[in-house]
Amino acid sequence: MKSKVYFTKDISSEGLVKIYEALGRELKGKVAVKISTGEPGGHNYLKPELIKDLVAKLNGTIVECNTAYRGKRFSTEDHLKAIEDHGFTAIAPCDIMDSEGDMEIPVENGKHLNGVNYVGAHLANYDSMLMLSHFKGHAMGGFGGTLKNMSIGVASSNGKAWIHSVGITKDPDEMWNHTGDQDGFLESMAEADEAVINYMGTENMAYINVLNNISIDCDCDSNPHDPEMKDIGIYASLDPVAIDQCSYDTIINSTDEGKASLVKRMADLHAIHTVEEAANLGLGSREYEIINID
Repeated sequence: MKSKVYFTKDISSEGLVKIYEALGRELKGKVAVKISTGEPGGHNYLKPELIKDLVAKLNGTIVECNTAYRGKRFSTEDHLKAIEDHGFTAIAPCDIMDSEGDMEIPVENGKHLNGVNYVGAHLANYDSMLMLSHFKGHAMGGFGGTLKNMSIGVASSNGKAWIHSVGITKDPDEMWNHTGDQDGFLESMAEADEAVINYMGTENMAYINVLNNISIDCDCDSNPHDPEMKDIGIYASLDPVAIDQCSYDTIINSTDEGKASLVKRMADLHAIHTVEEAANLGLGSREYEIINID
């Protein structure tokens, strides 16, 4: 059976609430809203005015983890300042989940992470989670959407190093010596996704990808390339594999000539392999049907 992926062209706070409601899933208890708060200097991240109504509807807490590179979100102090400067503390409580360390959650399948994923310790404080992702390119993963936000994004600083190094080191400085296995890295992200879903429970997760400000660079880039594509819309699904497959296909099949550099980046880095491996691990289906809610 094909998974349902909902779509709206309305990239607004109202459109975001409407597409979440279309999912028909009530995220209960203490709700984590996982976004990328954006590296200082960057400007393509999802803006507070876009997401604030949905976060308020969920009575949610915006959650992040520190980076594994030594930028302005590597330390908790700097990261909190970036979050405040970007306007997120004005709309909701914000939590750096690895500000008090990390915790291990099991990886039940896969071949790289040696049975363990390292996530922010505060993940234990939440009952459900919305992966609210900005879909765009990425210099290492090819693209960043739901699966990257849930793997690298929920991982602690040490956990990010663990995934990037394909289970070799948790040292963020040492990891750069172990980033040559591209497919292994993409497969490691899928393994980390499985761990997060199993920990939270499938019924406690929902996924949204916003396709606006579509640069070839990630929101973790302090000087990202300007977007070359026109804004597309918002996708939502209860299937993390289907939503990223759909978002990827939308870029590939777009008639927008500005897609060329992003298509090349995704191809050069074999970006779709994360989706392939997530499907192999049983996290969802690559077959989907799009339901327009406009």
